[in-house]
Amino acid sequence: MSADNTIAIGRRVLETEAEALTRLAAGLDGAFADAVEALFAAKGRIVCTGMGKSGHVARKIAATLASTGSAAMFVHPSEASHGDLGMIGPDDVILALSKTGETRELADLIAYAARFSIPLLALTAAADGTLARAADIVLLLPDAPEATDAVNAPTTSTTLQIAMGDALAVALLERRGFKPQDFRVLHPGGKLGAMLLTVADLMHGSSELPLVLGETPMRQALLVMTEKRWGIVGVTDAAGRLVGAITDGDLRRSIDGLLDRTAGEVMTAGPKKVVAPDMLAGEALALMSDPPPAVTVLFVVKAGTPVGILHVHDLLRAGVV
Repeated sequence: MSADNTIAIGRRVLETEAEALTRLAAGLDGAFADAVEALFAAKGRIVCTGMGKSGHVARKIAATLASTGSAAMFVHPSEASHGDLGMIGPDDVILALSKTGETRELADLIAYAARFSIPLLALTAAADGTLARAADIVLLLPDAPEATDAVNAPTTSTTLQIAMGDALAVALLERRGFKPQDFRVLHPGGKLGAMLLTVADLMHGSSELPLVLGETPMRQALLVMTEKRWGIVGVTDAAGRLVGAITDGDLRRSIDGLLDRTAGEVMTAGPKKVVAPDMLAGEALALMSDPPPAVTVLFVVKAGTPVGILHVHDLLRAGVV
């Protein structure tokens, strides 16, 4: 097979699945809103289940839900029939996946849901299938062809299932008012965890702040600047509010008669680039990098008062890049 033929096959698969996704989005109706409300109202967990490829997708949906603030788990239909039904409680909601709606391994789970009045949501392409008929809410997938020719392997159908799961998770996330800070609690590791650290997690505290009053002679201000080794000194008023900063650039611009001046005379008034303790580390890095001018140090300010200082190296060491 030539490279051109291989590329053509890949494009055909992607175009087939893209068309199916477009149809899925266009057909979204009130059942989707009902499903989100049912998941939101659940006092227990969201139990995702499915067999075969649908089971793999159900695991992924459960993981996405759990990582975005919804208690969720996967229960294997066959294991459910051999004792794992006990994992499902009356306050839970079941999200069952089956393209045909006739997956026999789901039978015991469907009966269990009916017996204990556990809400059952179906994600299926068969409106008249067994699963859809038993469900309280049906999320119907479009009757789209799989992306294979001779072999009817699950391709388009599983893509649609994953996409619908993502749509549910995101809608539920926004329904809950889930914030990046909440996301960080569930993702402490890796690059994502680093980006979700806050400035307060990485900043140096008040004991390391290079601060002087506006009337401080520059001789003394230079000593503070040298001692703290940040390459900057903050200037505060009598109430402790940050009113300016002196950088190496300010020193060069005021070199003539520098030592005869006060910090207030040399400073750049009202530093534009300051951060709050609860700002995400990723946002602080973006602020540092955003010209003009790019900076390497930021004062951390709360209610106008400096409470810490953050260097770009602190962000890099934490993996925020």
